[in-house]
Amino acid sequence: MTQRLTIVKPDDWHLHLRDNEILNCVLPFSVERFGRAIIMPNLSPPVITYQDAKRYRERINAALTKKNNFTPLMTVYLTDYTDPKNVKIGIREKILTAVKLYPANATTNSAQGVTDWRNVRGVLSVLEAEQTPLLIHGEVTNPNIDIFDRELVFIEQILTPIISEFPGLKIVLEHITTEDAAAFVSEASDKIAATITPHHLVINRNAIFDGGIRPHMYCLPIAKRERHRLALRAAATSGNSSFFLGTDSAPHTIKSKQSECGCAGIFNAPNSLEIYAQVFDEENALDKFERFASINGPNFYGLKPNEETLTLFKALWQPIGHVQIKGIGEAILPFRPKGDIGWRLE
Repeated sequence: MTQRLTIVKPDDWHLHLRDNEILNCVLPFSVERFGRAIIMPNLSPPVITYQDAKRYRERINAALTKKNNFTPLMTVYLTDYTDPKNVKIGIREKILTAVKLYPANATTNSAQGVTDWRNVRGVLSVLEAEQTPLLIHGEVTNPNIDIFDRELVFIEQILTPIISEFPGLKIVLEHITTEDAAAFVSEASDKIAATITPHHLVINRNAIFDGGIRPHMYCLPIAKRERHRLALRAAATSGNSSFFLGTDSAPHTIKSKQSECGCAGIFNAPNSLEIYAQVFDEENALDKFERFASINGPNFYGLKPNEETLTLFKALWQPIGHVQIKGIGEAILPFRPKGDIGWRLE
C-alpha cells in the first residue's frame, strides 16, 4: 500500500486570489502546493484589459517572497465590449495566458459579463488564431431554468454553437459538476478540456442542507446529485488527458458567506491537493494522480510541466480553522469535508 507519493509539482488551472489584504492572506496556501496558477479576473472592478491584468500580476508578485517559485498566469474578463485588439496585444506581449467568459450574473462579480456570446465573436476569432484558451463558467442564467440544470442547458444552447462556429478554439469548461459535462468533454475533440474541483469530488447537494443551511458549502456551479459526483470522480481518475486540476478556491469572509445574501464560493486552498490525493487513493488510481494534477494541464496550455517535485504522505488530519485576514479584522473559513483528510503535504 502506497504511503508516500512524490509527483511533479502541480499547477492550479482555476484560482481566485482576490486582492489587497485577502490576497496576502490566501496566496501562501496556493504557493505551497502549486507552481503556477490561472488567476481569475472577477475582482471588483474586474480585470478587463491586458493593462489591468499586468497591474494585477504586479500586485500578486509583490505579495510573494523572494524564495517563492510561483508564477501567476493572467486572464481578462470578457464583456460585451471587449476590444479584440487589446486581447491580441496582451497575448503577444505574454501577459495573458487565457480569457475568461462569465455569462452575465452567473456567479460572484459577474454582472459585467457577457450577455450573448455572439457579442464576443471578434475576441473568439483572436483566441482561435492565437491558440489561446477560452475559459468558460458554463451555466445559463435564465431564471426559468432550474439551477441544477443550468450547466447542461449551457452545453446544449451555448457551448455547442460556439464549438461549431470556432472548431479550432481551445476551450476549458471550468469546474464541471455533472455527468453530462464529463461525457461531453470525454467525447469532444482535443481542443476541449475541463477542470474539476476538489469539493465537487467529495460533496453532493445534500451537504448544503446537512442539519441546516451550510453557507460554506455553497458554490457556483452548485453541487449536484450523488450520481454526478460519482461521474466526476470517474472522469478525474480515468487518465483522460482532457481533465485536469482546477481548485476554484474562492475565498470570502465569514461575514460575507453568512450574510442575508451569502456569496458563492468555497475556499479550499489550504487542503485542496490533499483532498485530490485522497480521492485518487479511494478510487485506486494513485498511479494516475500525477497526470491529472501535473501533466494534463500544462500539455493543454502548451507549457512544460514544472521541474520541481513535491511529496504527500498518508496520514489523517483535520483542516485548519479560521484564517485571520491581517488588517481588516475578519476571517475566512477553509473548506471542511466530513471526517479526516487522509493525505498530507510533506
